Amino acid sequence: MARFDQLTIFKQIENTRMVPVFYNSNIETARSVIKACYEGGVRVFEFTNRGDFALEVFTDIIKYAAKECPEMIIGAGTVIDAPTAVMYMQAGANFIVGPMFNPEIAKVCNRRSVPYIPGCATVSEVNNAQEVGCWMCKVFPGDVYGPKFIKGMLAPMPWSKIMVTGGVEPTKENLTAWMKAGVFAVGMGSKLFPKEVVAEKNWNAISDKARECIAILTEK
Repeated sequence: MARFDQLTIFKQIENTRMVPVFYNSNIETARSVIKACYEGGVRVFEFTNRGDFALEVFTDIIKYAAKECPEMIIGAGTVIDAPTAVMYMQAGANFIVGPMFNPEIAKVCNRRSVPYIPGCATVSEVNNAQEVGCWMCKVFPGDVYGPKFIKGMLAPMPWSKIMVTGGVEPTKENLTAWMKAGVFAVGMGSKLFPKEVVAEKNWNAISDKARECIAILTEK
């Protein structure tokens, strides 16, 4: 069962404008990355369903975060069908993210008041997701569409909350471009967690980079 309600999740995303996206099959590595992000100011974290035993790792980090990172809101990503969404919600997922929009996932999430953030790539898809209660949509892959696409999409529907994911870079130039285009938040994966940094267990580097990104994204 989710520990955080929808309003709390929304406000924390609004406060940081950033949702790290990560998967690793090693429980200790996953724990360390979450802790590093937490110390860097991150409060909303997406663990993706992208490998064997992902659910087992997810179940562990949910319990770990409740003790070691009590304000961290963890959700499940790369969820493509309703049964998988249910399994993750049963394991404690506070929100569900998908690479595409699946209305069946919206139904099971709404029954439990758990936010569903679907992947959308057109104005029509965003509209359809909003009709079934999705308060934020994900545009993926972001580096393919670019900031101009976001700006154009928001023109006829400026009330939309868009999180862009895929190819987002932890640099001032890139992050500023997305924010100027009108995104509500960014999701960052491999660019925030370079393989060599994770392999070297340089957790301080991840904390520092997360802190730097949040400062850029929330700059007035």
